[in-house]
Amino acid sequence: MIVEKVENFLKEKGFAGEIMTAEESTATVDLAAAVLGVSPSRIAKTISFKLKDDTCVVIVSQGQGRIDNKKFKGVFNNKPKMLKQEEVLEFTGHPVGGVCPFAMKEGVKICLDVNLKEFDTVFPAAGNAHSMIEVSPEELLRLTDGEWVDVCVE
Repeated sequence: MIVEKVENFLKEKGFAGEIMTAEESTATVDLAAAVLGVSPSRIAKTISFKLKDDTCVVIVSQGQGRIDNKKFKGVFNNKPKMLKQEEVLEFTGHPVGGVCPFAMKEGVKICLDVNLKEFDTVFPAAGNAHSMIEVSPEELLRLTDGEWVDVCVE
């Protein structure tokens, strides 16, 4: 099960928190925000893109962040092309609704948008449509071995 894979990944990385599980679905930003009782912006959504060399990059952004096409192209030298729903599991190793930046398939580039830095903590998914963790943006960067980018609309 993917949640156990994520849990093992987080333990190996030294994450001191725990995976929270909700009975209700947290598959979308609005659903997750309602379950947690937080602003939708504090949900750290993970969006998957296919690059022209058939590799995958994921962008972790605040929940209400939108990709700026010009900024994305400037950073990745590609137009943003989201993975099709049927490609998500194949490229990332996670199902739609539970895509998270942890325990990704090898070769997936993980980038965090600078808009996450507005918050002390954010809530990314943790492997399925009912799980999440609370983490600071800096800890999220450490856990993912990601890099900061500026690709969202301000």
